[in-house]
Amino acid sequence: MGNFKEDIARTEAFVFDVDGVMTDGGIIPTVDGDFIRRYNAKDGYALAYAVKHGYRICIITGGRGRTLENRLRMLGIRDFYTDCMDKITTLRAYFEREGLDPANVMYMGDDIPDLECMREVGLPVCPADAAPEVLEVSRYVSQFKGGEGAVRDIVEQVLRAKGDWARNCDGVTPSSLAASN
Repeated sequence: MGNFKEDIARTEAFVFDVDGVMTDGGIIPTVDGDFIRRYNAKDGYALAYAVKHGYRICIITGGRGRTLENRLRMLGIRDFYTDCMDKITTLRAYFEREGLDPANVMYMGDDIPDLECMREVGLPVCPADAAPEVLEVSRYVSQFKGGEGAVRDIVEQVLRAKGDWARNCDGVTPSSLAASN
């Protein structure tokens, strides 16, 4: 394990939790059993930009709901596991299927269910408002809270380290991602 800024250039894939990472953790249950979450547009843009440029992104979350799955599809994310109570088994299966070296995977989590996965990867990171146990195992703590730019922060850092951030000025929208799939 070397310098974090140098190590992030080896990132082969990103894995994210949702509630508390891509959102501020607040949820509003709906009468049909779904949930309303608030997402940061800049986080979403960074994820869609990374997908468009060929980066592997996986979502492993205990969260569930049609609106969540729709959001992930809109961003172009194909590998997502919702309502997941065994994150480590899912993570290991993803590594095996994709042929990934865990040392070169970045995992962003915020709470106790993420700890085992964060210990499994070489690049554990978290939002500023993560649980103390998560802060302790993280190699990088974003200055931003969950749902307030933490995802954008780390995606942008990795893409900059690889020379891929703002490589072109093409915008990324849900419709442009659908056209390329």
